[in-house]
Amino acid sequence: MSKSKCSVGPMSSVVAPAKEPNAMGPREVELILVKEQNGVQLTNSTLINPPQTPVETQERETWSKKIDFLLSVIGFAVDLANVWRFPYLCYKNGGGAFLVPYLLFMVIAGMPLFYMELALGQFNREGAAGVWKICPVLKGVGFTVILISFYVGFFYNVIIAWALHYFFSSFTMDLPWIHCNNTWNSPNCSDAHASNSSDGLGLNDTFGTTPAAEYFDQLGQPMYTTANNKRDAMETDHRRPHVPVGQQPLGKNDRNYSWKKVWIDAATQVCFSLGIGFGVLIAFSSYNKFTNNCYRDAIITTSINSLTSFSSGFVVFSFLGYMAQKHNVPIGDVATDGPGLIFIIYPEAIATLPLSSAWAAVFFLMLLTLGIDSAMGGMESVITGLVDEFQLLHRHRELFTLGIVLATFLLSLFCVTNGGIYVFTLLDHFAAGTSILFGVLIEAIGVAWFYGVQQFSDDIKQMTGQRPNLYWRLCWKLVSPCFLLYVVVVSIVTFRPPHYGDYIFPDWANALGWIIATSSMAMVPIYATYKFCSLPGSFREKLAYAITPEKDRQLVDRGEVRQFTLRHWLLV
Repeated sequence: MSKSKCSVGPMSSVVAPAKEPNAMGPREVELILVKEQNGVQLTNSTLINPPQTPVETQERETWSKKIDFLLSVIGFAVDLANVWRFPYLCYKNGGGAFLVPYLLFMVIAGMPLFYMELALGQFNREGAAGVWKICPVLKGVGFTVILISFYVGFFYNVIIAWALHYFFSSFTMDLPWIHCNNTWNSPNCSDAHASNSSDGLGLNDTFGTTPAAEYFDQLGQPMYTTANNKRDAMETDHRRPHVPVGQQPLGKNDRNYSWKKVWIDAATQVCFSLGIGFGVLIAFSSYNKFTNNCYRDAIITTSINSLTSFSSGFVVFSFLGYMAQKHNVPIGDVATDGPGLIFIIYPEAIATLPLSSAWAAVFFLMLLTLGIDSAMGGMESVITGLVDEFQLLHRHRELFTLGIVLATFLLSLFCVTNGGIYVFTLLDHFAAGTSILFGVLIEAIGVAWFYGVQQFSDDIKQMTGQRPNLYWRLCWKLVSPCFLLYVVVVSIVTFRPPHYGDYIFPDWANALGWIIATSSMAMVPIYATYKFCSLPGSFREKLAYAITPEKDRQLVDRGEVRQFTLRHWLLV
């Protein structure tokens, strides 16, 4: 409003600064108050130092369709661990008896932690590192899971490469792993198709190896080592009587197992098969719409994951029972986990089916899809986690993505050299073992105790309109952290060196493996120390700022730190 230009009497003016908040932020203005004698007031305001146009904040991308997110999460959670690890653990730990601790841990820890990660990412809309604005001192756990996902990418790419190689090798009339007349075969190769199984020929006929085993061997390990190891195993095998074994159901085993080991294996399988602690669930859910029902997503995905594990277990044991009967050996001699199961046992069994080439192509296509889903999820955890944290990387996201992909590709080449299978085994054993359990433990403590179950439940209600019930809150606060602490401690106490076949890794290799594992876990104390030292004020003030969410810093300035009250720690 401009000043009146009509004739007025004496007037007085007052100049006062004011701030006018709006979408562009506060602006400082000069307010001129003109007071006429008759009581009419006119004002005039002008901007003092008009601000420059701020850089527009980009709105975070969201999934185009809900089904895209759901299929991505399911594709990551349902991976090779359901196919090559779960069936083996069932056999090793009592068959059907293994399902009891597995289902228990799935309910009290797997599902609650899966739900927690989806809600954490969706509410904060940032990657694995950025979400820790809820407790700044623990941001190191975000870098821990990012580094673990990066390490896993080194050897997961190799699995995809093997599957791709087998897939293209399946397009032939005679599969290349069923005969011993190939250039890579050794004199120890025993062609089961050319031998008479009724005469007891097979794995143990001449201390030899199968064509399927040698076909996989030539992809990444010294042949002489495998042949010698296999000969030693077969010599031991000849010293005990063999009982023909048919198709044994999932519920049978020789009962030579430790109940303590059963519970540990069940706990670790729940974490690994669901993909908790890799930062992938946080990254995927950060692109959800704010009001998405993440609770329903968690229930659907964990249920599908468990059903997939059960079904694959029955299918795998049908194969194992058949292979044990074919070679006239106990089922324990063919029951294994890891790449040996899906690249040796499965291909040999598939080769005996009608239209074996077609079945082999379908099988390895399935492995490709399982591997690519998981590998893509791991890379998304690394890229989203770091891009959200560092603006320089955000501005050059495409180049950064290219750099990450090239780095994982080049480092994966170590796993396909002579002896590469040992590098693969070392990474598989240490990259995401105790370190991933440690990361999930710190994550659960940070959310449930430092940030608070009460506040976290309020966040979920703000998104979905409903607070989690008492069961979920108790699991987050007490059950899941205690479960994870137990598993971490026991996994360290009961550590066994990795092995491939009969080869036990030397001490220097174990030391290297622990360096890999601790390098990711060390991110938590390193960043906590850095954060604490960089904060201003006294020790109490540093601690208050370190454990208080960034959005509540004004409360710390007023001395209102809810983490310093007993009520905060007791609320559920």
